[in-house]
Amino acid sequence: MNPSTPGRSVASVMKREVLAVDADWSLEELARFLVDNRISGAPVVSADGEPIGVVSLTDVARFRGAPEQRAERRDIHEYYLHALEGQVALEAAPGFHLDETSGATAREIMTPMVFEVGEDATLNEAADIMVKGRIHRLFVTRENRICGVVSALDLLDALRGD
Repeated sequence: MNPSTPGRSVASVMKREVLAVDADWSLEELARFLVDNRISGAPVVSADGEPIGVVSLTDVARFRGAPEQRAERRDIHEYYLHALEGQVALEAAPGFHLDETSGATAREIMTPMVFEVGEDATLNEAADIMVKGRIHRLFVTRENRICGVVSALDLLDALRGD
């Protein structure tokens, strides 16, 4: 183990490219975006680019099965605990087809909370937040804008000594 790892900053291990979802996207747009980019979830941003929530393919599938269920009534950590961890196969895309007339948006099905950390936070601080929140990833922010993401795997890689 690298003895300097605990004092390293999140900025040293974070992924800088983070794809975000517009809060007003239809569920059809959202599902297509997630599948096309082979990601299981993404932060939801307001019109001015500020993070306001998180949404996943699990949320899309859950909404399709139970449209009366909304984010306000779900456990706030559900996205982080049950998000699809693997890449989504393009063949799975038809399984996420939604009725375009549903009128639902990403804002309606998102988890209305973003677990975030500043880029100067240490890896230990990030790990503490993940453990206490029982989550697998944190969004890294600068001036209330997402500038990266750090996952539990990123922290494990850092502990291994890269």
